[in-house]
Amino acid sequence: MTIITRRSLLGATLAIIALPVAAHDYTAGDITIGHPWTRAAGARGTGAGFLKLTNTGTQPDRLLSATSPVAPVVELHSMVRDGDVMRMRPVQDITIAPGQTVELRPGGFHIMMIGLTAAMDQGSRVPLILRFERAGEVRVELAVESAGARGPAAPHHH
Repeated sequence: MTIITRRSLLGATLAIIALPVAAHDYTAGDITIGHPWTRAAGARGTGAGFLKLTNTGTQPDRLLSATSPVAPVVELHSMVRDGDVMRMRPVQDITIAPGQTVELRPGGFHIMMIGLTAAMDQGSRVPLILRFERAGEVRVELAVESAGARGPAAPHHH
């Protein structure tokens, strides 16, 4: 085998191994979790998790809670208008109706991580466990984008 062939084989093998990481979508029961992400934040601060939840089933499901090793307190939140001011409010759960997608995004529903025990550095991943009423628990990773990101980075195709 020539050096060029070995390098090509190694490159192809590494690309295949990296595919599941690049996909960055997850499934739990009838719930598809798309592109989980967060913004870079310093230790002892707060962070917010964002993602898309799609219910492919025939029954409603509810996101009941989330936990993460990077924050002692993790809450589900919504943003509500109070006069001319937008305010965060904790919610008990987030319902995903059959055939519907609920987007957790800046300015809307989100997962609040309070009292970060470590910095969330751009380019890293943050573990998060989501608990659904019907779909059960699923571990996802939030891709850490820049501190001012307005959405997840576009996937890179090589």
